[in-house]
This record gives sequence, C-alpha cells and structure tokens, in this order.
Amino acid sequence: MERKLTEKETVSRLDDALMRNYIYVSYQPQINYSTNRIVGAEALVRWKDPKFGPQYPVDFIPVLETKGLMYKIDLFVFEEVCAFQKRCRDEGIYAVPVSVNISRSDIAEDLSFVNSMEKIRKAYDIPVYYLRIEITEKFAVERKELILSALDRLHDLGYVVVMDDFGTGYSSLNILKDLKVDIMKFDMSFLSENTDVRSGKIINSVVQMAKWLNTPVIAEGVETVEQADFMQSMGCYYIQGQLYKEPVGSEEFFEMIKDVKSESLSFNYKSFGENKDNSFWNPHSVESLLFNRFIGPAGIFTYQKGEVNVLRVNQKYINELAMHMDEASILRMNPWNTIDNADREKYENVLKDIIKTYKEEECETWRNLDSDCCGRDRVCIRSSIQLISVMGDQYLFFSAIRNITAEKEAVGELNDNIKKFEMAGDQSNTFSWEYNILSKEMRPCSRCKRVLGLPSVIKDYPEPVIESGLFPAEIADMYRDWHKKLAEGADHLEAILPLTADKVLFHVRYTAEFDENGRPYKAYGSAVQVVD
Repeated sequence: MERKLTEKETVSRLDDALMRNYIYVSYQPQINYSTNRIVGAEALVRWKDPKFGPQYPVDFIPVLETKGLMYKIDLFVFEEVCAFQKRCRDEGIYAVPVSVNISRSDIAEDLSFVNSMEKIRKAYDIPVYYLRIEITEKFAVERKELILSALDRLHDLGYVVVMDDFGTGYSSLNILKDLKVDIMKFDMSFLSENTDVRSGKIINSVVQMAKWLNTPVIAEGVETVEQADFMQSMGCYYIQGQLYKEPVGSEEFFEMIKDVKSESLSFNYKSFGENKDNSFWNPHSVESLLFNRFIGPAGIFTYQKGEVNVLRVNQKYINELAMHMDEASILRMNPWNTIDNADREKYENVLKDIIKTYKEEECETWRNLDSDCCGRDRVCIRSSIQLISVMGDQYLFFSAIRNITAEKEAVGELNDNIKKFEMAGDQSNTFSWEYNILSKEMRPCSRCKRVLGLPSVIKDYPEPVIESGLFPAEIADMYRDWHKKLAEGADHLEAILPLTADKVLFHVRYTAEFDENGRPYKAYGSAVQVVD
C-alpha cells in the first residue's frame, strides 16, 4: 500500500534505500529552445520504496535536512553523476554538463562536503567542466555568508555554480550583487495564468539584468509552448521542463545524448575596451565618478531589434536638455517617440554602422520633448555615439550629447538673412565678396557664382579674375594696387570702373576690417552697376 514514510521511517530506511538503489538518479535535459539542442541536464533524486511506493522529494528532503542526513543523498547523487560521466567518456559519447543540487545542511564552516565531492570527482577522473553545482535562492538568502565562502571554494576548484529557484519569492538584488553565480534558473511558477504586462516587464528586466551580468538564464518548469515562446521573446533561450522532456533514467538519458545533438551553454558577451560597461555600473569606480562629475552630458542606452532603451544618464545630460526634466522621466520615455521618422531612420542607420565598424560616429536629430514646467519644445541634439558591449542581439552604447538648438536656429536665421540679402542684391544688380588680406583668398557671393561662374574660393586674388578678363587690362594694375593698399592699412577704397568684356560701369567699393592690434586682415567688396 502506497503512503508517505513517517519521519522515523525516513531516517531508519535511508541507508538501506541507498545501498539497494531504492534511491536513484533521474536526469532532466536542458535545451536551447531556438536550436533544439541539449545544453545540459539536472540530476534529480528519486526514492521508490518497495513497500510504500514512491516518496516525493518535497516530503523526504526536509526531514533529512532537519536530521543532518541530506549529505548522504547529495554525495550519492554526485557520485552517480560522476559514474555516468565516466561511462560517457569511456564509450566515446560527448557528454553534457550535469547539475547536482547541494542542500543547506551540506555546507559546514570547514567546507568538508566540498572536499568530499572533490575526492569523488578525482576518483572517477571527471573534468570539473562536466559538473555543475546548484544552490537554491532560499538557501543563499538564509545563509549568505556561508554560501560566499562555499562559492569562493567551488570557483577556485573550477565549478560552475547555478542559482536554482530564482523568482520564487525570496528574490533580492543583494543576491545578484553579492553572490557571483554563473547561471540563474528562473522558476516558471512566477509566470502564472494571471501574468499581466507588469509581470512581463519584471521578467524581462530580470533576464536583461542577468545578461549584462554575463549570467545565462535557464527557464525551469516550462510546460507549454506559450511559456517557451514568451521566454524566448525576452531573450531567454534555455529551457528545462516537461515541454521538452520529463526526468528520465540514466539509461534513457545515455541513449538520448547519443542521438541528440548538443551544444555548449553560451556566455555570449562581448565588451570593448577595458570592460567599460562593468565599470559604468560600479558606483565606486573611477569611470562612474567621471561619468557623473567630470565628463560632459552623457547617457548609456541599449539597442535591440529596432528598439532603444535609455538605462542611465548623468546630471549634465539632464541639464543639457534645458527642459527641467528629471532622470526618471527621461528613463521612462521611449526615445523613438520624441523624434520624427526621418531622424529616427538617420539615427538608427548610424547605430547599425557603428555595430558593423565599431567606430564612434556623430548624429544630429531634432527631438520633441515634454516637461511639466516647460511644456513641449523642439531641441536639436548632436550625439557622439560609441559601442560599449554586445550581448546576443542586444547592443550597449555610450552617447555624449550637446544641445545645438541655438546654433541651428542662428544658422537658420543667418541663412534666411543671406537669402534676403541675395534677393536684394539681385534686385539692385549688386555683386559682393569677402577678401582675406593675409591669405589672398576671395569668397564670392552666390550671385557672383551663379552669374559670373566664379568658384567658391579664389586663391591668389585678384590674379585669376584679371586673367579671366572680368577686369579689363587697362584697370588691372590699378586693381592690383588696391589690394596692396589694403595690405598696407587702407580702410576704404572706391571708384567707378569698367568691368567685364563689355566694360559695363560698376561702382566698386572696399571696406577693410582690422584686428585688435590695428592690423588689416579682411576686406569686404561690392560692385553695383551704374545706371544712367
């Protein structure tokens, strides 16, 4: 008759169950959902009592932990996995790493359990790569200081450490900050039928945070295609659960890895420079100090699948926008909603070019910004952008910005004035130019270029114009003498001169400009046709 063992029966029957293999190991594969290849497995303990039937881990594990006996099962499982991996190696099968759970009662101050594991591993001559150690998040929270010591010891020995059950109610940012685990397993019980947009954003944030920590995430307990698709959309490709395979015995798992292709679980992180991104996230780093206090207006943002997400800005960035906004409002808004389609396309093309070349580039875009006190305003931002790091299809960028709205408006006003001036010149039949006395370069107005065919810059002026016949031969020497007088300090010259091959009379004027030392350096010329 099947029933749960009592606490006393669990303790008394343990050794016999281990000796007679009533306690055994099952393996649940972990796969890359996008490639359908195995990336690892978790070793799970099972107990089938010949008299009372299957005993569930949720029932017997707490009893054995309380009694300080769980180490017997954990070492048994660890040795079974080592024996399995040795069989794979002996028969030339490409084995995949297998995770083994350790209980809270396993870790003592002297770390003797870890030493016992090492003796077993060395006896079977199994490379540490093929063994992973799982700790539960609850255990990590309750005995953090002890776990820190164990993690250091396990990492020194070369083990990959997995945090199990992340998201089951004990989640803490301190866990991610203090415990440098190598892989996180996200418990899919968080993704219940009542999952809403808020839950989805939380899951996405956890996955993205783990990725920037270079910590792969395995979604555990995946039972439906919808769950797997959802996690994949978040960038989590590794899954474990009944959707792919329930836990199987060692023989079935052995046959499975013979026939199914496998691959390594990817830590696909690429950083440029001296780990720039890691330094940016450290509040005590020199880089963070520079970012906040000494460099100009700057921000950090991600680009993934066409979407931009601002992660961090410094105070100078906020001040540069001149909209009295706060950091929270900047981080909340979608940058694409602030710019027109044409500028978005230009900005996105710059990002794509940087991804291809890894070179820093600049981009100018107009933004429509809103703030509570200033309402809506249109500002022009010049961004100097460089790629910091890559995680899969997500790219992390650093952007230094400058608000050039005033410059753009001044240039626009200047262009308007130039157009008005040119229109007035056309109506009055006036030509104008600028002459650099020191370099002897002349820059003609647009009417000179359009009507007379002059280039944008004429060097060694006035010789090329005299040679072209624009100034007739009889006044060439006088015109050359004018430019000598300008170099000597003449502030004003004018005369009525015949110009062009048709010798049309023009009133020609020069007005000189002087520097702070009284030396001439520039002159402005004009020629107005004389009308009888």
